[in-house]
Amino acid sequence: MKNICVYCGSSAGNRVEYTEGAKALARALVDNNFGLVYGGSNLGLMGVVAEEVLALGGNVTGIIPESLVTKELAHPALTELIVTRNMHERKALMAERSDGFVALPGGLGT
Repeated sequence: MKNICVYCGSSAGNRVEYTEGAKALARALVDNNFGLVYGGSNLGLMGVVAEEVLALGGNVTGIIPESLVTKELAHPALTELIVTRNMHERKALMAERSDGFVALPGGLGT
């Protein structure tokens, strides 16, 4: 299975179109047999896209630094959760595990 990495915000933003777009992307991934690789959080658009892929029976790999896991921001029910030492390792592993990339609305990390 090929994987698509989705970069997006840990906030849902202030427009309903952001959430709708995240869900539509999730459906497109599952419909086309792509797995999701993303930042591993349960918050914001990250949580929305992950939840939708999981609800549709897709595979979700979350990659999150240990500093965010200790703040209880890691999604608790992913197909696979990888904990890294830092943000640099997180971004490198996200790239290594992915065959393509999509950016949804987000902040500086996106």
